[in-house]
Amino acid sequence: MSTSGRPYHHGDLRAALLDAADALLDEGGDGAVSLREVARRAGVSPTAAYRHFADKEALLAALALRGFEAFGAAMGAAVAQGAGAPHVARGRAYLRFALARPGRFRLMFGPLLARSPAHPDLLAASRQAFTALQANAGGRDAALRSWGMVHGLAHLLLDQAIPEAGEAEALIERLIC
Repeated sequence: MSTSGRPYHHGDLRAALLDAADALLDEGGDGAVSLREVARRAGVSPTAAYRHFADKEALLAALALRGFEAFGAAMGAAVAQGAGAPHVARGRAYLRFALARPGRFRLMFGPLLARSPAHPDLLAASRQAFTALQANAGGRDAALRSWGMVHGLAHLLLDQAIPEAGEAEALIERLIC
C-alpha cells in the first residue's frame, strides 16, 4: 500500500525511487533528497525505499551512477553527430550536460565521489567518464588540462560567476573549439 492510500504497481520500484530522487535533486540539490521524501513521491512507504537503498548515501551513489551513464551517453552522442573534432564535441556536451542538470552534475563530481571506494560501481563509472574524455585528447596531461577547463567553466557558469553566464551557449561555442 502506498502512503497516498493508492496501491503502488511499479514494475521497477528501484527505478521509480531513483526517478523521484532525480526530481528532488533537480528541485533542490542533494540536500533536498531524503529516503522518506523519495518514498512519498514514489507512492510507497519509507520501509519499501529502505529495501532498495540502505541509506541516503546509497541512494545518492545510485543517482550519481545514473548521472554518469547519462553523461557518457551525452558525450558519445555528441561525438557520433560529428559536430567538430571529438574532443571539442565532448567538451561542449560536458558543459551542456552540466547546465541542463546542475544538481545531477554537482552530485556526480561532489564529495560523494571522494567516498566512491565504498561504491565501486560509482568509482568505475567516474573512471570510465575520464577515459572517454581522454580519447583523442592527446594523452593524460592534455585530457586533464581540457577537463580542468571545461569543469571549471561549468562551475563558473552554474554559479553565475562570470558576466556571460546568461549567454552560456554563445560562450560555449566561442571557448570550446
